[in-house]
Amino acid sequence: MAPDEDQRYDPVPPIPTYDEAVAGASHSAYGWHHPHDDAHSPLEGQSLLNRGSFEFSTSTQNARGRRPRGYRAPTVETDDDDSLLGGDSDSDSDSDSEANHIRREMQQLEIDDSDVRARHRSSWGKRIGFSLPQWRWRWRWRLPQIQMPQIRLGRDPNSGGAGAGGTTEEEEAPGSRFAFPKLGSAALFLIVGRIMAALLVLGFLYLLFVSDIFSNMARRMGSRMFEPETVRLHLQTSVDPRRIRDTLKHFTGYAHLAGTAGDFALAEDTEMLFTKYGLEGVTRDTYHVYLNYPKAGGRAVEILSGDGNAIWSAKLEEEELGEEVAGRPTFAFHGHSKSGDVKGPLIYANYGSREDFKALQDGGIDTKGAIALVRYYGTQRDRALKVKAAELAGFAGCIIYSDPADDGFVKGTPAPVGRYMPADGVQRGAVSLMSWVVGDVLTPGWGSKDSMPRMRVDETPGLVKIPSLPLAWRDAQELLKHLKGHGSRVADAWVGGVPEVTEWWTGNQTSPIVRLKNEQDEVEKQPIWNVYGRITGVEQAEKKVIIGNHRDSWGFGAADPHSGTAVMMEIIRILGDLVTRGWRPLRTIEFMSWDGEEYNLIGSTEYVEQNDEILRRDALAYVNLDSAVAGSTFHASGSPVFRKVLLEVLSRVSDPNFNNTTLRDLWDRRKAELEGLGAGSDYVAFQDIVGTSSLDLHFDGAEYPYHSAYENFDWMDQVCDPGFIYHTLLAQVLGLLILDLADRPILPFDMPAYADNLGRWVDELTAWAKGQSKEGEEPLPLKALRDAADEVAMSVREFDKWELSWENSVVSSNGWEPASLGKKRFEYNSRMARFETDLLDDAGVPNRTQFKHVIFGPQLWSGYDEAFFPSIRDTVMSGDWALANRTITKVADIIKKAAANLIQ
Repeated sequence: MAPDEDQRYDPVPPIPTYDEAVAGASHSAYGWHHPHDDAHSPLEGQSLLNRGSFEFSTSTQNARGRRPRGYRAPTVETDDDDSLLGGDSDSDSDSDSEANHIRREMQQLEIDDSDVRARHRSSWGKRIGFSLPQWRWRWRWRLPQIQMPQIRLGRDPNSGGAGAGGTTEEEEAPGSRFAFPKLGSAALFLIVGRIMAALLVLGFLYLLFVSDIFSNMARRMGSRMFEPETVRLHLQTSVDPRRIRDTLKHFTGYAHLAGTAGDFALAEDTEMLFTKYGLEGVTRDTYHVYLNYPKAGGRAVEILSGDGNAIWSAKLEEEELGEEVAGRPTFAFHGHSKSGDVKGPLIYANYGSREDFKALQDGGIDTKGAIALVRYYGTQRDRALKVKAAELAGFAGCIIYSDPADDGFVKGTPAPVGRYMPADGVQRGAVSLMSWVVGDVLTPGWGSKDSMPRMRVDETPGLVKIPSLPLAWRDAQELLKHLKGHGSRVADAWVGGVPEVTEWWTGNQTSPIVRLKNEQDEVEKQPIWNVYGRITGVEQAEKKVIIGNHRDSWGFGAADPHSGTAVMMEIIRILGDLVTRGWRPLRTIEFMSWDGEEYNLIGSTEYVEQNDEILRRDALAYVNLDSAVAGSTFHASGSPVFRKVLLEVLSRVSDPNFNNTTLRDLWDRRKAELEGLGAGSDYVAFQDIVGTSSLDLHFDGAEYPYHSAYENFDWMDQVCDPGFIYHTLLAQVLGLLILDLADRPILPFDMPAYADNLGRWVDELTAWAKGQSKEGEEPLPLKALRDAADEVAMSVREFDKWELSWENSVVSSNGWEPASLGKKRFEYNSRMARFETDLLDDAGVPNRTQFKHVIFGPQLWSGYDEAFFPSIRDTVMSGDWALANRTITKVADIIKKAAANLIQ
């Protein structure tokens, strides 16, 4: 086959004759010469320590500035041991050619390799984290290039040698060619010197391997080195609001209630995107759990006449929205509600707190067998606890409506053009008792796999025992009007904002009879699907930083949950791209798409219970996204260990709507604090069951059309976050947090902040307990708890010293960390992460044994709200002072042990 005419390389010059090749040190005919060839003594020896350089000639037409490829001029070997590196000007042509040949090879070895070094300099460098300067290693990974001299042993330089045609007896004797050089000769000197150099190099390499320095370097061999600040800037500038918008639009395209076909379709999409964006080990994890679904025609709220016929029926659904198909929301109902068809007199009970029901009873209102009408929000924000309180007060059913004074037109413009709930908006939601039993209510304490045992539905304490339904204020308006003249006039604090209700009455047993019908399908082993993916760390692959967001929703879920979904997907895309460029974190990053969160935090809880031991040992942190963007004010709730790193991250992110003021400055202006964790989202199982330090991030604002059909893509795009500015900011915050948590050599936990907060929480508990004491009762012995908090503070001060000593050690050694110090660093990180796990009481909170953390966890009746020392508060509220004393002592002992483990 004929060669391509355009071969894109220079032709090989003609092969020179022998005379041309050995005609002297200058080879200008082939386009190159050595600058020393112009000297008076061109054959003068060159030291191996001196760097020569080649000057390339462009005057020769054939050579084009190059040596002939692969060509080596013939050499004539010399007999003189002392002329190895050159000779005098009277040397014969053999000696001259040999010297030139050796010089050329030496010069080739000494060609400047700075460009090569620049390309490979970071291959063996050990990166020491974000908290230290990024060292540039000057040492080059290159073995010395040694060329042994050509030595003819056994020749007598005075006999003419082989060149004269003579031979010696030594040459003729067997083995004489391997005779050792004579003492004092240059050859012997060079051999000994080079052997010593080789031994020195081998010894140095042995020292490196014995000291495990290479083993530390090897942890980074799977990834190219990246400057931490460059990675941060790359991540921040790579967040694309258009991509976030497109992701949100896709995930809000149709209804996807947990366990339904729409939910399964989004699970497949999530799995595909995880794989597409470069996550490893992408897995779908199935659990079988108890769920309920409304039946078509199975729900009704009616006012009955005296003969039992309906004289008015609630519309129940939003306007012009009905069947559960693509583009339509689910029916308006309560997840985990009780099936039933009940009738009774209607009684209004304000926000449905236990205090509200007690006020009715104190006012002489008989509530037994009645239907309660209560409103969302207020003094009891947990809808499940509203229904449970109604159940305990003797009601037969409960209706919860959205009052415009709390989330409607009284506060501002309603959706779809404003952020508040419209007249027909219905807030769906679950009424399972998540502060009593979390996760699948039939498998509390173990993963709900298909083959696992489960409780009977009527046995679980996690379900209410009366039926309930949600209602729009448009429908509640008619019910409230019919209460006029029944019972007693309500206090001003009980008056809502529903228009045309001229007088607000409580109602009583003479009130109109209301029918509440809630027939539904109940599935005890309904499949749900979590989806997982990871980026494996190169230093401690088993240690993991977990980021989670749930996928299921009551409707389209633009804010809850898919503002968080879109943010998480964008960060996955950016980090996956970094991985393709060679970057990897020190520790593994895992991303989780939870299912069944809306029912009772099911997906995340079942995963935690299924992987309890692994998470206790290896989970370093959990970062949660849920209703991630519902306003413009940044909030964070979580363990105090995140305080310092969170504030550092907020200092790097600026809000363009506030003249590019940093989120940190906005945080400080409103004197914000890291809030506590209640029982509101998927962090519960991580923080309260396995003791993984958890953090929840979101931009918040006033109430919005939460869990209604109006919480859709158009509302987010046009009303809540036009331009997706706050989605972009949250993505930056999340990405920077992940980098710090997964890629700093020292885990950036703020242990002093934990100690400070613990002392403050003990003070708050002391003040609260005094308010619970009855006159004449002995105060609770909280001194033991105060002493435990003091011990934590002392241990933290001692523990914190090691990080400074580690940093000084690394700095003083120019950035190198021996393996022995690295192992101590691993253990230091593990102790920080294990501190929260050491705060677990495996016996759990009395009567709520799933909740094991002695500091964090919901109170029995606090629901979503943050609370501290749940077991102590529960026993105090029960009035059992002896049990409260024992609980205080037990909690104090657990805290003291955790403090001791920190510094052992």
